[in-house]
Amino acid sequence: MVRISNGLARQRRHKRFIKRAKGFRLGRSTVYTQVRRALVKQWQNAYVGRKNKKRIFRKLWIERLSAVLRNKGSKYSVFMGKMWAADIMIDRKVLSNIAVVFPDVFDKIFDEVK
Repeated sequence: MVRISNGLARQRRHKRFIKRAKGFRLGRSTVYTQVRRALVKQWQNAYVGRKNKKRIFRKLWIERLSAVLRNKGSKYSVFMGKMWAADIMIDRKVLSNIAVVFPDVFDKIFDEVK
């Protein structure tokens, strides 16, 4: 009789990976080697996506601030430079939220910087 080494552990490991490939199509959801390759690729894309997410949100905050400042007759770069010089340390995320949700508070910040 053939000796099966590590049979149950391997089966459980394969099942665990195949369960993670739910929603994949064709062999990528059933054949272990293809599942493994597809999952590794998915994890790589997810890693890159987590880095890009930060970049995209920063862009969004800057665009929001830029739009609000354009309406006030100022530029984003000039405003941020003046904020830095005035030693007002509010990050872009909070600043853009204030600009969108509480425009009157942003007006006060704008006047302080100006």
